[in-house]
Amino acid sequence: MKKISLTGIKPTGDLHIGNYFGAIKPALELAKEYDARYFIADYHALNTMKDPKELHSTIRQVAAGWLACGLDPEKVIFYRQSSIPEVFELTTILMSFTAKGLMNRAHAYKAAAAENNEKGDDTDAGINMGLFTYPVLMAADIIIFDSDIVPVGKDQVQHIEMAQDIAQSINANYNQQILKVPQAGVQEDSAVIPGLDGRKMSKSYNNVIPLFAPEKTLRKTIMRITTNSQTVEEPKNPDESQIFSLYKLFADTNEQSALAARYRAGGMGWGEAKEELFNAVNRTLSPIRERYDSIMADIPALDKILENGTQKARPIAADVLNRLKKAAGIL
Repeated sequence: MKKISLTGIKPTGDLHIGNYFGAIKPALELAKEYDARYFIADYHALNTMKDPKELHSTIRQVAAGWLACGLDPEKVIFYRQSSIPEVFELTTILMSFTAKGLMNRAHAYKAAAAENNEKGDDTDAGINMGLFTYPVLMAADIIIFDSDIVPVGKDQVQHIEMAQDIAQSINANYNQQILKVPQAGVQEDSAVIPGLDGRKMSKSYNNVIPLFAPEKTLRKTIMRITTNSQTVEEPKNPDESQIFSLYKLFADTNEQSALAARYRAGGMGWGEAKEELFNAVNRTLSPIRERYDSIMADIPALDKILENGTQKARPIAADVLNRLKKAAGIL
C-alpha cells in the first residue's frame, strides 16, 4: 500500500517558471511514488487576500495552472480546502490541544510581531487570528488525510513539527494511535531559479518569467534579462550567465553543450543568447500555455474537476474526524 503525500497550494498571483521548477514539477513527481493529494489552500489565503473577486479568480488560475503543468485529477485527489468542512471541525478540536505558547513561537507570527516592534507599533497591530492560528489549520489540513509525508522547504519544517506535536498530544491524551503523525519531506535540493536580474526569481523582486504569458510577451520578458558589457566578439563563460542557467532547464544535454561552445568561442552577442533561450523556453511552455488557456476558457468544467476531487476527499476526511470524535466521546 502506497504512503500518502499531501501538497498544499496557496493561491497567490500568476505562476512563473521559478514556481514550475522549484515547486510544481517536484510536487507532481510525488504521484509516481505516493498516493498523492493536492489542495488549493483558499482559507489560508484569506489572511492576506480580502478582495473576493481577486481570490475567486486566483483560485481558478492556480488550479488551472497545476492542471496545465501535468496534474492528473484521475490519478490523484485534487480539491479546494474550503470544500472540506471536516478540516475546519478538526481545527476546532485541535485548538483544544494546542498551547498558545506554541503559536507564539510560529515563525510567521514572530516575524510580524518583530516588524511591529521595530516600527514602534503595538506588538499585535494588524495581526489577525487567522495568521496567529495558521499552524493549527495547517495541522488539520495534514492530519485529516492521514498524511505520511508533506513536502516542504526548510522554512516550512516548523509547521510540520507543530502538526506532529499536536497529533502526539492527542494520541497521548487518549492513550491510543488515533492520528497519524506526519513527517516533513524536506526539499534540500529544490531548484533556485535565477530571475531577470540574476537574483532568485520572485514576484517580490519583479524579476519573473511568467509561465503562461503569450509568446510575444514571453520574448519581450526574456529580452529584458540583465547582462554584462561584454562585446559580441568576446568569449563568454556560460557558467557565469543566468541566461545559460535558465537555458539548461529547457534544453537537452546536446543543446547545452552546443550553446556552451558558442559562448566560449566568442562571436555571439547577448541578444543572440537570449534568442536561443526564448526558443527553448517557448518550445516547452507553448503546450502548457495552450492547455492553460483551454482550461480557463471553461471555468464550469474546471470547477467540476475540483468538485470531483472533493467527492473523493470528503469520505477520507470524515473517517479520520469520526475516529477522533469517537475517542473524545463526542460521537
